[in-house]
Amino acid sequence: ADFDAKRKRKLAKIYQALNSDPIDVAMLRRMAISEGGLLTDEIRCKVWPKLLSVNTDDLPPLPAGKELREDSKDYQQVLLDVRRSLRRFPPGMPDEQREGLQEELIDIILHVLKRNPQLHYYQGYHDIVITFLLVVGDRLATALVEKLSTHHLRDFMDPTMDNTKHILNYLMPIIDQVNPEVHDFMQSAEVGTIFALSWLITWFGHVLSDFRHVVRLYDFFLACHPLMPIYFAAVIVLHRKQEVLDCECDMASVHHLLSQIPQDLPYESLISKAGDLFVQFPPSELTKEAAQAAQAERTAASTFKDFELASVQQRPDTVLRQRFRERLRGEERLRGEDRTKSILTKPRTNRFVKLAVMGLTVAAALAMVKSALEWAPKFQLQIFP
Repeated sequence: ADFDAKRKRKLAKIYQALNSDPIDVAMLRRMAISEGGLLTDEIRCKVWPKLLSVNTDDLPPLPAGKELREDSKDYQQVLLDVRRSLRRFPPGMPDEQREGLQEELIDIILHVLKRNPQLHYYQGYHDIVITFLLVVGDRLATALVEKLSTHHLRDFMDPTMDNTKHILNYLMPIIDQVNPEVHDFMQSAEVGTIFALSWLITWFGHVLSDFRHVVRLYDFFLACHPLMPIYFAAVIVLHRKQEVLDCECDMASVHHLLSQIPQDLPYESLISKAGDLFVQFPPSELTKEAAQAAQAERTAASTFKDFELASVQQRPDTVLRQRFRERLRGEERLRGEDRTKSILTKPRTNRFVKLAVMGLTVAAALAMVKSALEWAPKFQLQIFP
């Protein structure tokens, strides 16, 4: 009964904010962030446009899909991704209805890309678009996604991954502020932040199986600063601190643990923690640490030769042996047999081996390191199962 009463009060407040003149957007933001979010999809259809300042009275008609598809350089990649998106549709939805929605999904994406040639499609973008399509329908979804793509998602839609990597660089400083022990453990394991990439660029749409949790997070993210998803990612890691600290301290183990996101997270308490952290440690205060993290990434560039060699030979072990032979030649002064043994056993801990174990393909590893590689849409990110 208490829950119902709370819900009724919240509904009343939301409609009061929508009906006031001018619309009380600040109140709508508070409602979207506070417990339970916006409650229903019917309300989301009314409130999401207000949170993104999209005028719903003036929605452009959608163009014919056929011309869009013939003109688009991204069509083939979008088609592949949309075909693979079956599990993002509600279970039990009739095939015919789902196929119709998949066609709409393709058209929305191509429409936004055509109208904004500065935007580059990336794998995972369709996970965001599908969420809007399922909640608000195709015409409104197109307008909202276009606004979002030129604002919140703008950094992910650059020709290179530089800005996306920059956003990921905020993750460790946030963790460090709250729990230096977890931060230091992750640093020692050299796990990096790749495990959170698919969370960030799909706003968790790709990794959470329950649609209700996804839309609840979208309420939150739409009402907040564009960096909020990275705070939420930090809060998930911190929530699992004991599991992390109990893990083997190496890249493969920690990456594996963190990239498998638990489905039974306490979303409401995590959302409120993420909000608190944002207020306590705003992005402006973390900028310095994020920049230092970027500096530290130079070490990855030093292993770039390994990646290049590996992509030619496709045999990491031969590459490593070759590199260590070279190093041995350079160490002629230390001819002792023990010395040779110790160097030959070193490859086990080499970063390259760790990356290989993480299941990143060479292409993905290359693109992570050499972000100038034009990564979308041609290159397949293997972090999307």
